[in-house]
Order: sequence, then C-alpha cells, then structure tokens
Amino acid sequence: MQKAFRIIISGQVQGVGYRRWFYQQAQDLALKGYVKNLATGEVEVLVITDAENLPHLIELAYLGPSHAKVQQVRSCEVSQALDVTDFQVIRE
Repeated sequence: MQKAFRIIISGQVQGVGYRRWFYQQAQDLALKGYVKNLATGEVEVLVITDAENLPHLIELAYLGPSHAKVQQVRSCEVSQALDVTDFQVIRE
C-alpha cells in the first residue's frame, strides 16, 4: 500500500544541484511527489511510495549529488494525500 512520506535533508544541500539530482532519482524509480528548497536551507521531499521503499530513499538522500554534503536525513509518514501523477521540482 502506498503512503506519503516527508523527508527533510539538511547540510550543504542548496545551490549544489540537489533538487535536480533527486528529481532524476525519483524519475528512475517512477515516484510521485515533489522536491523543494526550504527557507531553512534544507531540502524537502514529499513522496508517495510503498513503506518498504523508504529505507532505500533515505539511503539515496544521504548520497546526494557530488557537491552536496548531507548531514542529516529525517523522515516521517504524513497523512497529506497528494493528487499528483508525476514527480516535480518546486521552485519557490
């Protein structure tokens, strides 16, 4: 059963192509949701996937693109239901 998960990635993750990189990973895995920068300097991912895929996504989030320096990845299940058919990069 698919659920929505919020993943917050902190460290040096803005200005290094992290959103574009995560978008490509999401495309490869056929995920639905979004990735966006937060005002806090972190990156937020909201993804709809099976719960058993979450550990792999967290592992990917720690990997990041070559110029990123990920310090922490936090995740939680959210009740937010997204009505999306693809994965998007949100630019705010």
